[in-house]
Amino acid sequence: MKTVTYPHELPLPYPTRPIKVEGGYVDAYIIPEEKKGEVLKLLYPFIPVPSLDAEMLDIHEDKTFKVREFMVLRSPGMNWLVSPYYPNSGGTVIDWWDTEED
Repeated sequence: MKTVTYPHELPLPYPTRPIKVEGGYVDAYIIPEEKKGEVLKLLYPFIPVPSLDAEMLDIHEDKTFKVREFMVLRSPGMNWLVSPYYPNSGGTVIDWWDTEED
């Protein structure tokens, strides 16, 4: 039986640091600015992939952010693409709304 591994399951080649979230701590990758576009393309689950300068709304926080402000968290066996407000309200990429769409 062949096992399929998806990009979001593999650890990224960047160091991590713990960040405080509700219920404890989680590891957040420290991604160099020049690698953010590459990481976004790897982990963004929808088409089209937004530009790093696009503005999104985190629907949990009801605040906007530039896509380049995203964070990637590592939990056992998976990378999570999240908004910069994740530590406050838990918004992952599925909770981003493009402010330029109707």
